[in-house]
Amino acid sequence: MTLMENISEVTEFILVGLTDALQLQVPLFLIFTLIYFITLVGNLGMIMLILLDSHLHTPMYLFLSNLSLMDCVYASAVTPKVLVGLLTGDKLISYNACAAQMFFFAAFATTEDFLLASMAFDRHVAVCKPLNYTTTMTSTVCALLVTGSYICGLLQTSIHVALTFHLSFCHSNVINHFFCDLLPLLALSCSDIYTNEIVLFTLAACNVFFTLLVILNSYLFIFVAILRMHSAEGRKKAFSTCASHLTTVSIFYGTTIFMYLQPTSSHSMDTDKMASVFYTMIIPMLNPLVYSLRNKDVKSAFKKVVEKAKLSLVLNF
Repeated sequence: MTLMENISEVTEFILVGLTDALQLQVPLFLIFTLIYFITLVGNLGMIMLILLDSHLHTPMYLFLSNLSLMDCVYASAVTPKVLVGLLTGDKLISYNACAAQMFFFAAFATTEDFLLASMAFDRHVAVCKPLNYTTTMTSTVCALLVTGSYICGLLQTSIHVALTFHLSFCHSNVINHFFCDLLPLLALSCSDIYTNEIVLFTLAACNVFFTLLVILNSYLFIFVAILRMHSAEGRKKAFSTCASHLTTVSIFYGTTIFMYLQPTSSHSMDTDKMASVFYTMIIPMLNPLVYSLRNKDVKSAFKKVVEKAKLSLVLNF
């Protein structure tokens, strides 16, 4: 007997999806399939490049490889089910599958919050204290930052999932969304959700406040350090090391704040769906593109891999 059977008669949910317009199903399927393909190739390719090239075995790329892993996981928690729904019209998701989807998406998205803060600290040390970089960002420190990010994400998500799926869903099982996200499930419950809303807002506010404090503090010191540089080339190099991370932070936190730091009553589900498409599908696709297109080390590593592949093909034939 599942936990759900003890609390509610609901055994499965119906995901409304993005749209009921039949003429949009195939175009959306093709677009999201392409986006998902680019996401997987870009992020898994980034992980492979970092593993294969010894020059990328540095703290910055350790963080970046974990960022790529998170993007793969939370995009994969949502996108395949969306594609199946668009292609076959199957909008059903079981109670346990809904809980699992919510857990994996939220856990890795929350972990990304903390990892981005860790990456900002890494850039701060690299720019402001370059002579102490290797002694500050040791393998132990990096491992603690990455592990701590995962622990925070998993613990907080466990709290949200436990509280949400102890609610009763007795009025309806139709989720006005394309995946099992926290806010649509709270809107669906016939239980008192006051505690859930307080916990959600408190944890989300603490996450954003703490991680943004680290990021803004780091970039404040970086900005001051750049202004003190006498060499234009030095300023350009320092800025280029931070530009990709700053772009990722701006996109990720802008969407997170919009989605989760406002009262439930002020949410428009249609607006939330569009924002959700952005952070469940678009951001995971953009991150490897942002870091690869603006990063000389990644471009160099990619060229080496291509040259080795070409050489291997020539030798085989």
